Amino acid sequence: MPDYDYQSDTRPFSQVLEDIGTKGDPKLYLGELVNAFGERGFGALMLFFGLMNIAIGIIPGTTTILGAPLLLMGLQLIIRRDQLWLPKWALRRSIEREAYRNGLDTVLPRLRKVERLSKPRLTIMTSEVSEVLIGIATFLLAFILVLPIWGGNLIPALIISTFGFGLMQRDGLAVLIGWCAFGLICLAGLIIWLTWQWVSPWLLPVWEWAQGLMPQAWAWFSGLFGG
Repeated sequence: MPDYDYQSDTRPFSQVLEDIGTKGDPKLYLGELVNAFGERGFGALMLFFGLMNIAIGIIPGTTTILGAPLLLMGLQLIIRRDQLWLPKWALRRSIEREAYRNGLDTVLPRLRKVERLSKPRLTIMTSEVSEVLIGIATFLLAFILVLPIWGGNLIPALIISTFGFGLMQRDGLAVLIGWCAFGLICLAGLIIWLTWQWVSPWLLPVWEWAQGLMPQAWAWFSGLFGG
């Protein structure tokens, strides 16, 4: 795995992303990303992996590679670790740099617009206690990301990206938006669960009755076409 040093703290985050894509190595290693964003802390890495899950998560296998580090980030935010640690085998994992460039073309224009609007504010939303809570939410959302759910990566990845952007820019408004979205997901899940609890006593007997009719229906159709 190549070793890189981008000195990323001297450039806008969007420029760092673009510079990574210009390298000639066809493989983009996870270790390269950690080196590039390490000085910016967890926020930059959360934002990056969240954006990449949105941009190229449809490619089979990428959500596992890009989602697993988010699980570790969530845990390390919870325990208040200062710097991200990843095992060596994880740092050697890679994706195609061309796929990265294609995904970057999708998210970069929007990211630059948001960067211009961002500023440090609502500091209570980026305090140490808030970071622990964000770590818990990130871990739960990342767990959803690594599951093989078709299309299930979009909303969790968006929320993680929002949290990461807020932490990186110390923008409490962005963090607040992330919490609102997370709350809506929890509310939707609760409504679905309560609806199922209310409907299932009526649906399950109907389902069992339909299953009982299936052998008779099959026999009738077989007799009809057989005759």
